[in-house]
Amino acid sequence: MKKIIALLLTAAFILVLSGCGAGGIGDGHTLKVWASQEDQALTRILADKFIKDNPQFNVKIELGVVGEPDAYARFSEDPAAAADVFYFPNDQLRDFIRAGGLYELQLDKEDIIKRNVASSVEAATLNGEIWGYPSTADNGYFLYYDKSVLSEDDIKSLDRILEVSIAAGKKFQMDLNNNGWYVASFFLGAGNTLTIGPDGRQVCDFNNANGLAAAKAMQALAASPGFISGNDDVLEGGIGGSVSAGVSGVWKAEAIRNKLGDNYGAAKLPTFTVDGRQVQMGSFGGYKMVGVNSTIDDPETLVIAMDFADFLTNEASQVTRFEVRAIGPSNINAASAPAVQENIALAALAAQSGYATSQNDVLGEYWAPAGAFGSAMANRDTSDLQTLLDNMVAQIQA
Repeated sequence: MKKIIALLLTAAFILVLSGCGAGGIGDGHTLKVWASQEDQALTRILADKFIKDNPQFNVKIELGVVGEPDAYARFSEDPAAAADVFYFPNDQLRDFIRAGGLYELQLDKEDIIKRNVASSVEAATLNGEIWGYPSTADNGYFLYYDKSVLSEDDIKSLDRILEVSIAAGKKFQMDLNNNGWYVASFFLGAGNTLTIGPDGRQVCDFNNANGLAAAKAMQALAASPGFISGNDDVLEGGIGGSVSAGVSGVWKAEAIRNKLGDNYGAAKLPTFTVDGRQVQMGSFGGYKMVGVNSTIDDPETLVIAMDFADFLTNEASQVTRFEVRAIGPSNINAASAPAVQENIALAALAAQSGYATSQNDVLGEYWAPAGAFGSAMANRDTSDLQTLLDNMVAQIQA
């Protein structure tokens, strides 16, 4: 099958290079592309540039609003009706491959390896094959804080952040409610792990002694009058007012910087108390990439889709994404630009990256049970903690 695909791509690529005569490739093609709501305007700009720069493709590009976190769920509803090209995070890679949903990279593979940081290529690789075009190296989270409330010493520990926030009549924000991404910070910090077993299933040890200690720390946080569980809207709406600090990623950098002005601060996550000792909060460290839908059966359309995915993730496009949305590049040259190096949010993400766990070994089965456990903590569920942990792990590993 790989040889057949390679031959078809080669034949189609020759047609593309020849221009198929004065009319361009075929009779015209339409690509359906998914991007998040926040990325719609930028993706439109990039799509129009691609169309202008490649008249031989005679292509129309239609955009749909599907964010990276929802990519696999939407794809699995009806793969044939899904977008031809879409963004997705690396924790969905195994799910997509398990469903046979992605074409492996065929065109300019060596160039893609050479131009991106090795960790982003690794995140797109499984069983020796590359299945996505690396796009960002910033799919993680860290601490934003108001420097008029919290000092650089205050933000080193969660206990101190809560103490200062309570004294100031403010709150520390973190989204525990139905959000397994942030919930993992406590378990990973306490020494728990997520791995893939020999049968390809998720293995989770969040219900051992370390997990119980992490859960008790979450209980203590939820009970604090200096804490509020809420999503990015709560953080953005409250920072500079009722919220002293909060946890999010680079996608909120511009909005928070605009609100805080000179008081804008960002740093790695703080330490928290586990069994009477301070341990560093963990996090998930991930990457975003662009995939090509495996249901494309027309070789010419497949070539165009791969070329557009490559274009969306090349150096120039990643520089544009940083300039417009402060998105951290996976492209080596783009990431080395002075403006990227000096970015406060990206520096905080880099500081947290040493305590981050790759999402490559996180399967889709993890998210809902972990999110439900987080909701139990946020809502101060009084059920037996060990029972809640055992139930969560049983569902994750089912």
